[in-house]
Amino acid sequence: MVLCPFFLLLALGASAVAEPLRFIDCGSKDGSIQEVNVSPCPTQPCLLHKGTSYSINVTFASKIESQGSKARVYGEMLHVDIPFPIPEPDGCKSGIQCPIQKGHSYSYLNKLPVKSEYPSIKLIVKWELVDDQDQMLFCWKIPVQITS
Repeated sequence: MVLCPFFLLLALGASAVAEPLRFIDCGSKDGSIQEVNVSPCPTQPCLLHKGTSYSINVTFASKIESQGSKARVYGEMLHVDIPFPIPEPDGCKSGIQCPIQKGHSYSYLNKLPVKSEYPSIKLIVKWELVDDQDQMLFCWKIPVQITS
């Protein structure tokens, strides 16, 4: 009986490493987000350090079939979306097996590089993945702070 609480604490400790983020769904129409992870981001808002790259992992279920997908990332400031370049916008090269099948779950994996020349500022990161009809497979937002 003494071992049960120990294993429970061990399991809770292991799951805390990959704590899912609280996010705002901003219009996922053709998919449903199950989980968003940004690593490392132990607290929110995420502190994004200049010159560092962050791992993005989004688990979602598709409600449609699509031959492909494309990511668009923005920094939202004062309700204006400013495009944010990412190394690989093609979702089919980012962990998703294409063609995308209706009713299947996928793990979308990408990197978010924070360039040294970015200003130190608080903003909202908005990440969209669109299908081959330019409809939203998923869209999520999280608050971040870019820092030195």
